[in-house]
Amino acid sequence: MVDQSAPLPSVCDLAIWEPVLRLTPEDGTERGAGRSARVAGRISPSGYSIAHRGSMPSTARIAVQDIQRELARGGVREVVFRAEVRPDGLTTLGLVWPSPAVEPAYGSVNLGVLVLADGSLPAPWLRRPDPVPGAVPAPSADPELLERTLRERLPDAVGATEEEIAAAEARLGVTLSDELRVLYRVAGGDWADDVETAIRVDKAVGCEIFGVEHLFGIDAASRFPGWDLGATDAIRTPPDAVVQGLAGSPGWIGFGTNGGDVFAVDLTPGPRGHFGQIVLLGHTESLGAEPVADSLTDFVLGRLREERPDRRGAELPAVAGVGTGRLASVQAAAHPALEVLSLDGGDGPPFHLAPVAGLPRLRTLTAMPGALADPLEVAGLTALEFLALGVQEWRVLLDAGAVPRTLKAAAVTVRHQDHLPVVPVANEILALWDRPRIAQTLLEGDLGPAAAPA
Repeated sequence: MVDQSAPLPSVCDLAIWEPVLRLTPEDGTERGAGRSARVAGRISPSGYSIAHRGSMPSTARIAVQDIQRELARGGVREVVFRAEVRPDGLTTLGLVWPSPAVEPAYGSVNLGVLVLADGSLPAPWLRRPDPVPGAVPAPSADPELLERTLRERLPDAVGATEEEIAAAEARLGVTLSDELRVLYRVAGGDWADDVETAIRVDKAVGCEIFGVEHLFGIDAASRFPGWDLGATDAIRTPPDAVVQGLAGSPGWIGFGTNGGDVFAVDLTPGPRGHFGQIVLLGHTESLGAEPVADSLTDFVLGRLREERPDRRGAELPAVAGVGTGRLASVQAAAHPALEVLSLDGGDGPPFHLAPVAGLPRLRTLTAMPGALADPLEVAGLTALEFLALGVQEWRVLLDAGAVPRTLKAAAVTVRHQDHLPVVPVANEILALWDRPRIAQTLLEGDLGPAAAPA
């Protein structure tokens, strides 16, 4: 056993894992046919993901539950495992422990994402709104009509004071729209102890509104889903956009909710938008906002937008995939606006990166093992923030001292659970940024010979 300070010795016993390790493809036919079998996955106190076909035997389920209990008892968020079982039963099991420098890749048996700088974010989550000096309210914005309507619907409502509204503006660092000021002047009182009135207010407005002291600007970092998903995502602001393509904006003022999503008044609209329009930020979305009404007056009166355009538009030119049924060549993906490039040649010839060298916005490259003709061509991608390559490709870059220093995060991709070389290579990458290394425990034992195939 090779133990690099395992945080949980209670699960460092091959016997505990044996029922899980017998979950080899097609119930052991790999071993029975004289080939080594592999099983891999991750287990956390609240779930697991294991690369296995077919139903899981009760013995394996019980073993997983036992491991989950031990993880919970030890305060360990997860363990990633990869095992190789030879036909004669000799078994190597690698346990990879959580590291502050590794972000889990949820739903994947891969190691995870190596975060090379604390708090780092991809470019879309760092973009600030463009200035909109010419933006004006929509023709439908009518503070007087809005106030009349709210007072008719809520004759007994008590609103926020001017001092409370001014304090909110000072805290947010923005001047609220006239309509939003009307909403809180009429119906923005404290209803925390009056559920019945709060329900009437929410019905009158069209959503559950926050107290004036809880108004907030949408912070981009709070919507970041992690590098595993965020590195390959992109958004843009076309010339005819109603809403700017952003993760967050100090001018998106969250004022209400439908129970999961957030409604915001937009003070930084897109080129075709209106100052003070209402946008929706979906709780499952991490980029962009959807226009729902041209004004708060329209929103309260139920005059919602019927057209809700796709906020992303076509994938190209910002995001492109090459190979395995997608674009046929890297040349076809080359575009000055390209941000994310994914390569998977399958059984076809590997790709050259020359057509995309020097592109100013290409920040993410993911390439499956064997997809690159020459890994050293990565040096031509001068704006890379995220790089995901196979073990051999990383080995070429490391040996040549050619790992791009512009990276904020990285990943080591695997195919067919080729797991054993991953941690040493990952630790070499982390060492370049003086980041905490990954601890791995290697267990060896004998599961006994596999049964011969029928």
